[in-house]
Amino acid sequence: MWIPIQLNENSAEPLYHQIESQLRSLIISGQIKEGILLPSIREFAGGLNCSVITVRRVYQDLENEGLLRTKQGTGTFVAKVGDSQREIFKREAVEEALSSAVDVGISVKCEEEELKQLFLKILHSKYHSEKGEGEA
Repeated sequence: MWIPIQLNENSAEPLYHQIESQLRSLIISGQIKEGILLPSIREFAGGLNCSVITVRRVYQDLENEGLLRTKQGTGTFVAKVGDSQREIFKREAVEEALSSAVDVGISVKCEEEELKQLFLKILHSKYHSEKGEGEA
């Protein structure tokens, strides 16, 4: 199975974190369905041109979160994610991204109102350009 993970080797974000956050998002959004067999650690690492240790860490972290299940001799599968758990993961992912954005704004000395207006402008732009005018 091919998994659409895009790595940025120039990013300050560690590779394992890039892989983990993207794989988590694919599972939470339902793009990778419950019960799907993921590539072996070695196969996935080869496809991403990264270390087997990196992918092993990602799989272990996501298994600890309850998103993956490993069956000895069979492989690693996407676990059942309940609606309430999915909502918690979605909210946490968005909160983390927004918190990082606010930290950047603070670091470049943006005022609170300036950040709020910028956020609303981007929010409006994204929803009206991606979903089409009139839809929200």
